[in-house]
This record gives sequence, C-alpha cells and structure tokens, in this order.
Amino acid sequence: MSLAGRPLPAVQGLLTPLAWENAFFAINSALLSLDVHQAAIDEAQLQSYDRVQAKVFSQQTAELDALNHLGFRLVEGEVELVLGIRTGGRPEGIRIARQEHIPTLREVARGAFAYSRFREPWYQPGDSGRFYAQWVENAVLGIFDHQCLLAVSEQGNLQGFVSLRELPDGSARIGLLATLAEAQGLGVGQRMIEAASDWCRARRLTRLHVATQLGNLPALRLYLRCGGVIERTAYWLYR
Repeated sequence: MSLAGRPLPAVQGLLTPLAWENAFFAINSALLSLDVHQAAIDEAQLQSYDRVQAKVFSQQTAELDALNHLGFRLVEGEVELVLGIRTGGRPEGIRIARQEHIPTLREVARGAFAYSRFREPWYQPGDSGRFYAQWVENAVLGIFDHQCLLAVSEQGNLQGFVSLRELPDGSARIGLLATLAEAQGLGVGQRMIEAASDWCRARRLTRLHVATQLGNLPALRLYLRCGGVIERTAYWLYR
C-alpha cells in the first residue's frame, strides 16, 4: 500500500501496557513507542488492545503517514519547552500544598483540565477532569510529581498551583500549572514559574521542562514570556 505513490514503511517499536491508566479508566490500552531497532508492529498486536496511544514528533512525517494507514487518528498537538533556572529567591505568596488543600485543588483541576487528550469520544464524559484531579492530589502527596506549590493572594486566597517533578538527569518538569479564573491577568502564572525556578535552584537542578497543548496559546505565551525555548513539537494519535 502507498500514499501519494510512496511506499509506506513498517511501524517499528514497542507496545507497553499503560497499567496505571488502565486501572484508572478501566480500559485496556497501551503506548506505542516508535523505535527503528525494534520489530515491526503487526495488526494482531494492535488489535489485542482496546486503544493504542502513540506520540510522534512532528518531523516524523513518514511515521505519521504509516500510523494513519494503520487507523491511528490525530488527538492533539503538543509543544515541549525548556526554561533556564533564573537567579533570585522565592516570590511572595507561594506556599507548599498540604493534605488539607487537596479537596479544593481537586475541584480546581477538574475544571481547569476538563478538555485534554483524555476527552470524548476516546474517554467517558468527565474522565479528563477526574484524571487531573487525581494527578494534583498525587502531587500533594509526592506521588509521581514530587511537590505542589500554591500561589495565594495577600488575603491568603488560592490563585493557582504548579506541580513539579525532579528528573534523574538533573532537571525538573512541570506537571500541572493552573490559574483560577478570578486571578487571570494578575501575573499569577509568571509568579508560579518563578516559584518553580526557585524550587529547582534549591535542588541544584539546571533546567525546567514543560509541555502544553499546541492550541493552548495562553500557556504557550506564558512560557515564552518567561524565557522558554521550544525544544520540539509532537502529535498524540490514538487507534
């Protein structure tokens, strides 16, 4: 089979069951990691899962064509950025999230991340919000992400939160970052980036990574304004 007269390459890689997601969503799914050093993935392997996810860098056009031929569909685009660690101290109005904050943070996350790649028709209504509500709770407890920081007003009211995870290579990654609707336009996002940079500096980490949806222009503008440099762009596809 070919596309525009060009033979489609075999899709080579590994299929890894997504154990945590499968238990959470009650779906038998796997992640396809493309790797030219692995054997070709055949139809029978793909059909053994209810859903297969694949993340493909945007320059991998041949792989995108081949996955499309195998029935994969575009779900969303993603931009990955890296920020340098700035000098300075922790900005004002930053607190460490504690267990007593979890109910409020879950509600905020449920609304802030209601539309993601865990949306309909691939998942059930409300699954996206439920997933990110659990993510922020886990971050407060130090599970997967290692810490969650809060941005609060002078009166102590919650304005936003950011979760962070230390990586083995001496860098860190922002997991979640959200600003409450009533705090938009007050510089809360930039304050949380500064707090994340301070968190990294205290641990002698050299870089801060973050990813956002290609269509999330407010987040993308924030990261670029804070000195972020685009490392790569990618697409998430599902079959």
